[in-house]
Amino acid sequence: MRILITNDDGINAPGLATLESIAHQLAGPEGEVWVVAPAFEQSGVAHCISYAHPTMISELGPRRWAAEGSPADCVLAALYDVMPQRPDLVLSGVNRGNNAGENCMYSGTIGAAMEAALQDVKAIALSQFFGDENKDLDDPFESAKAHGAAVIRKLLSSAPWGGEDYNLFYNVNFPPVPAAQTGGIAVTRQGRRQGSGFGVEAQMSPSGRRFLWVTGSPQNVETGKGTDVSANMAGQISVTPMRADLTAHDAMNDVEAALK
Repeated sequence: MRILITNDDGINAPGLATLESIAHQLAGPEGEVWVVAPAFEQSGVAHCISYAHPTMISELGPRRWAAEGSPADCVLAALYDVMPQRPDLVLSGVNRGNNAGENCMYSGTIGAAMEAALQDVKAIALSQFFGDENKDLDDPFESAKAHGAAVIRKLLSSAPWGGEDYNLFYNVNFPPVPAAQTGGIAVTRQGRRQGSGFGVEAQMSPSGRRFLWVTGSPQNVETGKGTDVSANMAGQISVTPMRADLTAHDAMNDVEAALK
């Protein structure tokens, strides 16, 4: 198997090393693992591409490249410049922190998987939820490292991947607990942490200039039965099928009736 891996935390992120280990398990001794990842952290860029300016790319070693661009840029660079043959699978992550609930809308990790799906390549985004039970472990990514390969194998062997217009891709979040306490797999929908989200906080620099810092919100907020966040908080691995389709299909009939 030929696997491309990328992330949004950057080429030197510990979660990328975790994903490399997972990818090598999947590829096997006869397979290939290629790394094309952002040269610097690109968290929060979602599905951004560097449309208005070029992206510098550098070879760091065999099958290992860094691009001064977004995660989606990295996928495009791999498919159309770096790799002599297209990958069988794109893996994005393992993100430092969850990409569940409303975080999905901002995630560069998910943006890379989405771009791969748009390019007709199977893709999975992987993220490690952090919490009090795992953030201080010697390896806070141990749940992802221990269970990641098995989850991916199940998706590759049995899950649907196609789509009439937009292909499926998968968003996997590992719970904020040690590997030994990780429960089973829950197929979930994307949740929403009500009353929480991003904001800004203003600060003045010593030179008198005004700067805005983006602020986060509590992540351990229940989002209801059957959702990714709640499954993770219950110690389960969440798997959410996704498509790059923002249409509100459930509202189509009502909107059509309203506009007659």
